[in-house]
Amino acid sequence: MSDIVVETLKDRDARAAALDDLARLRIAVFREWPYLYAGTLDYERRYLAHFLDGKDAVLVVARDGASIIGAATASPMAGQAEAFRTPLEALGHDTAGLFYFGESVLLPSYRGHGLGHAFFDAREAAARAASASAACFCGVIRPADHPLKPSEARDLGPFWRKRGYAPVEGAIARYDWQDIDQAEETSHPMQFWHRTL
Repeated sequence: MSDIVVETLKDRDARAAALDDLARLRIAVFREWPYLYAGTLDYERRYLAHFLDGKDAVLVVARDGASIIGAATASPMAGQAEAFRTPLEALGHDTAGLFYFGESVLLPSYRGHGLGHAFFDAREAAARAASASAACFCGVIRPADHPLKPSEARDLGPFWRKRGYAPVEGAIARYDWQDIDQAEETSHPMQFWHRTL
């Protein structure tokens, strides 16, 4: 893992150049538990172009040589869709001072070597540089007895708590996507996690 380089891309052109690699990573990693996402490159390009176009948005990439093997995104919450802002605003959170962490995706063979921490460190640094007072992200809620849950599934809650994040009681967003075992999109509950910076 000594050859892995992690860098934060703040420049729009640099982010745009890495967009297809990030789109492919999202499709591959989110196909796994717990997202089970049947994504398309077309949708990913549109979503990511919007997410990464905002002021103060960042893309953090991990490279093994020339290959991007992991990535994470962050952007001010003020620029996110209303469906993501509303659950927090309804509870009195000031979304103007909040940074939203999008995906954190890493190929399986590179996990367990500290890159998840590096992604959080870089995104938190970007949030502080943009004068954000807090950061948040969402994690999908799946039933414990879901038929596609693998026996070796890892709960990321302890890792997130170690980073200082906690679930926000009552802050649930809903997002639609097509699961790999479904014929069409369905609605998924997404639990917000939050920490003060």
